[in-house]
Amino acid sequence: MVGVAYGAALALALGYLLGSIPFGMVLTRLAGAGDLRQIGSGNIGATNVLRTGRKDLAAATLVLDALKATAAVLLAAWLFGPVGALPAAAGAILGHLYPVWLRFRGGKGVATYLGGLIGVAWPAAIAFAVVWLGVAYATRYSSAAALAATVASPLVAFAIGLPEVGFVFAILAALVWFKHSANIGRLLSGTESKIGSA
Repeated sequence: MVGVAYGAALALALGYLLGSIPFGMVLTRLAGAGDLRQIGSGNIGATNVLRTGRKDLAAATLVLDALKATAAVLLAAWLFGPVGALPAAAGAILGHLYPVWLRFRGGKGVATYLGGLIGVAWPAAIAFAVVWLGVAYATRYSSAAALAATVASPLVAFAIGLPEVGFVFAILAALVWFKHSANIGRLLSGTESKIGSA
């Protein structure tokens, strides 16, 4: 029992370290696009990278922010066995939301949330993607799509018999919603920017 708890704790720490890598900042600095925290919303995620005018960097940030969580899951499962997968996914998302290197001011966690789901419950990840695409197409609000997808995916995890995944990702979804507080306010007031707008 102690060994299982120890392995889970190490997996959580591993996930946090991988998740806290700010790929958006790293890529924009390497490309000479400046400090991402001084651009647009100041967020370190792909949406704000897009505001630099570099679609290639935004796409790379999106993929890397997702894959760092998937990689954390795979590495933890290899090192610590199946017990490490879910803690690593949670750690990666927490690391992205609250990276120690950036004084715990991280991104909003949407891509990393998806990457974590890919690692621990791929059907829920597919549901996430389908809901995100559907809501984004219908509303043209990226934030609304993300919020809806983070509600749907834990429900799918519960439905397919993965209650632990559903429970953990429901808690993580609440954190993602918290990170979107300003977006929610703008959605309610009708001032949220739409996909493709300046």
